[in-house]
Amino acid sequence: MTAVSSAAFESLRRFDTCSVSNAIERFNLRLRNEGFVSGALKCRFTQLPPMLGYAATARVRTSSAPMNGRCYFDRMDWWTWLASMPEPRVIVLQDIDHTPGLGALMGGIHATIAQALNCAGCVTNGAVRDLEAVEALGFPLFSRRVSVSQAYAHIVDFGGAVEVGGLMFQPGDLVQGDRNGVQIIPREIAADVPAMALRIQRQEEELIRFCRSDAFSLKELSARMRPVSKDSLPPAPSFRP
Repeated sequence: MTAVSSAAFESLRRFDTCSVSNAIERFNLRLRNEGFVSGALKCRFTQLPPMLGYAATARVRTSSAPMNGRCYFDRMDWWTWLASMPEPRVIVLQDIDHTPGLGALMGGIHATIAQALNCAGCVTNGAVRDLEAVEALGFPLFSRRVSVSQAYAHIVDFGGAVEVGGLMFQPGDLVQGDRNGVQIIPREIAADVPAMALRIQRQEEELIRFCRSDAFSLKELSARMRPVSKDSLPPAPSFRP
């Protein structure tokens, strides 16, 4: 579970999810309909910058009472394991109840503890709560629902694969999220993604300038819109993290 270099990580922070997604596609490592959340998750604080971190996974229940009566506050095994993951961490919670999101595990207290443990945000197919308090922390939340109550929220287990919004997360996956959605960045190309994203942005900016110019024509547009591969893009600009 090796983290990417700090230089590559800081370079990735500069880009939104769509720019990173465009870059990932050029490496042909996965199908274009894979690698991102396709379910109905909502970014709760769209004004925050993109979230980036390593997945710390857990399965939770919120509508069914815990067998041993414990809540997440006294799960020091969970907090200890989370603290062992690469930093910063993104908490990824799969609510496995028949009614996901009846209650919310992630709220003001949980977010405060998570932030103290250098967590960058939370992604869940369930619910979150205490939106005003969490927003004041600047802690990104991505969820299917919002709930007024924590109900019976508790952690069932942690450290394994979880599925949220049709996407399978493994512990340590490099996760990015913003108002456009949530995706996993393949770590094997993470160091190369920033330069590729810059190359694509340069090409797109040129196309936008053309579309806004008096030289615009459908004939020229057709020529400019021909599919390009990563090898036919303009040279990568110098990039200093």
